[in-house]
Amino acid sequence: MESFYFDHGGVRLHCVRWGNPQDTPVVMLHGLRAYAQTWEPLAEALGDGFCCYALDQRGRGLSGWAPSDSYRTECYVADLRQLVLHLQLDEFFLIGHSMGGSTALEYVRQYPNRICGLVVEDIGPGSSAAGDGAQRIRREMRETPLVFADWEAAEAFWRHSRPNLSRAGLQSRLLHSMHETPAGIAWRHDQQGIAEARLSIPPIDLWPAIRSLRCPTLLVRGGRSDFLSQETMLAVEASNPYIETVEIPEASHYVHDEQSEMFNRTVTEFIHRTMRNEHQPEEDVK
Repeated sequence: MESFYFDHGGVRLHCVRWGNPQDTPVVMLHGLRAYAQTWEPLAEALGDGFCCYALDQRGRGLSGWAPSDSYRTECYVADLRQLVLHLQLDEFFLIGHSMGGSTALEYVRQYPNRICGLVVEDIGPGSSAAGDGAQRIRREMRETPLVFADWEAAEAFWRHSRPNLSRAGLQSRLLHSMHETPAGIAWRHDQQGIAEARLSIPPIDLWPAIRSLRCPTLLVRGGRSDFLSQETMLAVEASNPYIETVEIPEASHYVHDEQSEMFNRTVTEFIHRTMRNEHQPEEDVK
């Protein structure tokens, strides 16, 4: 694993890389309060033949913080575009969880010819605006402390708020999303700014992006998700023949954290099948 930085619009952005840059590129986008290394198990599962790039989105991980009104899809898409230009990628696979899924969908709508295949984890039209999951996240934004007294308190927070996290997922979050400061254990991400943005900026309508997709697309839903309903998942699948869907049992909104092995196997198989051109809609098959 290696990492590098690049600048965009006055913000210094951090990206992690696994693999050889000469191999098939896969770009990975994390969720609202996550970080690049959340994708490490998937990068390892993909293995040889792939070069995985995971971006710390602005205000998260080791990337610079920014004005809270820039924590929105339009700016995330612009950051992704700059990363693609920085890496000089012509075509690549794109993977996004939750907020990263919104960014991925909107990027593909704007730049459809660059994408070999798309994986969206547990988000769909309306997910961020209404429903139990949207209410839960808004509640978390209002109530999450900025600092914890010690590592035991920080771990207790994660155990309470994400009870289904695997042990590895919990340790990853403690290691990569928090750090020790003179005031106590604090977030690496801009918790206050992200909360302000999430509570005040209306989410983007994802239907235009969903309907415009012309690349093989996999939508993954956690079987216990409170964020992406089964009804929405089925509506998305019915709206576009390029989209296939899968539910992963015993997972909530955080599928890759809670059922890592099954998620990684599902995504890896999708990417390999896509590379063999097995995902074209019937009317497109020659």
